[in-house]
Amino acid sequence: MGSQSLFYRNWMTSIGKIGEQFVAQWLISQSWQILHERWRSPWGEIDIIAQHHHSNTIIFVEVKTRKSKNWDQSGILAVTPQKQAKITQTASYFLGEYPQFSNFICRFDVALVHHEPCSQNDYKDSNFVIEIGKPIQWQGYQLTLLDYIEAAF
Repeated sequence: MGSQSLFYRNWMTSIGKIGEQFVAQWLISQSWQILHERWRSPWGEIDIIAQHHHSNTIIFVEVKTRKSKNWDQSGILAVTPQKQAKITQTASYFLGEYPQFSNFICRFDVALVHHEPCSQNDYKDSNFVIEIGKPIQWQGYQLTLLDYIEAAF
C-alpha cells in the first residue's frame, strides 16, 4: 500500500509538472517571460511566475492538470479560499525577495489543463501551436489548455 501510494504521488507530481510546462509554453507564445516555475516560500508554492514583455505586469499562475472526467470541475474547485490565501502570501514573499517587481501590476491567474495518455503510435512532439481548447500531443500525453482564467482571484 505504501509503495503504491508513493508511486501515485510521484505520478501526480510528474503530470502536474508536465501541465505546468505546457502552460509555460503557451504563456511564452503570448509574450510572457517565465521568471520562475515552482517557486517556493515558507508558505507555499507558485506554479508559474511570469512578466509580460510589453508592460509592467507580473502574473502568478496556479495550474491544475486533470483527466477529462474529474470531481473538481477540471481543478477550479481545488483553488479554494485557503489555497488562494497561500498563493497571495507566497506572492507577497516573492515581491519582498525581488523588490524590482514591487511596483508592477500583479495578477493571479488559473490555468486548467486536461490530460489523456497517448499511445506510442500517436506520440508526436513536433512543432505545434498551443491554443485554448485545442488538444496537443506532447510528452506522451494529449494535453488541452481547457481554460485560462485571468485575474481569477
